[in-house]
Amino acid sequence: MRVPAFEALLTDAGREVLAGVDRDLAVRDGLAAASRLREDPRVAALAPDLPVAELVNAVLTQVSLRERGRAKFGDLAERMYFTPDGLEQSTRRSVAEYRADRTAAVAAGAAAGDVCCGIGADLLALARRGVAVEGVELDPLTAAVARANIAALGLEDTARVRVGDAAEVSPGRYPLLFCDPARRGGRGRVFDPAAYSPPWGDAVALARGSEAACLKAAPGIPHEALPADASAEWISVDGELKEAALWFGALAGGPRRRATALSERGRAPAFLDEDPDLGPAPVAPARRYLYDPDPAVVRSHLVAEAAARVDGTLLDGQIAYFTADRAVASPLWRVLEITEVMPFSLKRLRSALRERGVGTVVLKKRGSAVDTEKLRRDLRTSGPETATVVLTRIGTRPFSLLCREVAAPAQD
Repeated sequence: MRVPAFEALLTDAGREVLAGVDRDLAVRDGLAAASRLREDPRVAALAPDLPVAELVNAVLTQVSLRERGRAKFGDLAERMYFTPDGLEQSTRRSVAEYRADRTAAVAAGAAAGDVCCGIGADLLALARRGVAVEGVELDPLTAAVARANIAALGLEDTARVRVGDAAEVSPGRYPLLFCDPARRGGRGRVFDPAAYSPPWGDAVALARGSEAACLKAAPGIPHEALPADASAEWISVDGELKEAALWFGALAGGPRRRATALSERGRAPAFLDEDPDLGPAPVAPARRYLYDPDPAVVRSHLVAEAAARVDGTLLDGQIAYFTADRAVASPLWRVLEITEVMPFSLKRLRSALRERGVGTVVLKKRGSAVDTEKLRRDLRTSGPETATVVLTRIGTRPFSLLCREVAAPAQD
């Protein structure tokens, strides 16, 4: 999609065409939807100098992306505009709003810059909280989409976007900085921070030059790449790890590492902070309740802090499962009641499940080499009951833990 075709959609006539698309047909039969649009004289009239096929593609692309965008942006997606890469790489609305709340609390009227702003998810969240922000985006089409989103949400007085290269932004240009380096190249996703755009070292220098800054990074960023003067936060949404955020300057107050569990189901955020005085979690045999930490807890290396909250002990010093004598509910972990612990054996596991009348098995594993799909077929279970089987390693031996859901644990 080129900029002229996209901009044709921003006119009153373009919005009318978008609103009139049969979405069910577009999802069910894209060819039929395209054929119908090609025959609609309003489409050709949007930009008479452009091929009709290009305009049709632009319309159907937006319709499709708005449907997909609901997963990230909820009802806002109906008013927003996207590019395929921009939607995929954009920050989820709940995460952007959480981060904007933290940023706005210290903004105090500071001029903000969103470098590598993409389609504007973070920029919009900041602007909606009254932070005056300028976005910088290298790709002209993506910048046009970000501008359209600013207009669609009525934020023109607070936010703007210019086409520019992050490499040309000097440290200190923006007292308040947000930067989301591009992590996708010509061959797909980039995992080495040095290959980000801008490279990680340059992004850190930008952040350090501002009074307050936040860098967004992939959640798998190596801990050795974390700057010593930043606080790092790993963020999950409803149990799915989304990103790491590094806070600098006035935004860096608090613990060196934090795990944050957000929810899109109306639940308040839950936090787990590093305790520098806490040593490794003790290791002991399995107790009554098994705790499976949220991936943000695991990735932030805060399993010992999580275990300490419930007086828990690890099953193995290298595996992120811990057990305790009490069940405590928290978004930071899942709790299961252990009914049996046994060295892993297909024959023994199958027998134990049959004795319990288990037909539905939920398989989870950590530190186990077992192929769970093959195991599911080999178990050949039948019956009315449901059980969770946790596959792990204790020392050098593989184990399976038979578990059941905890009905009503105490609240943390």
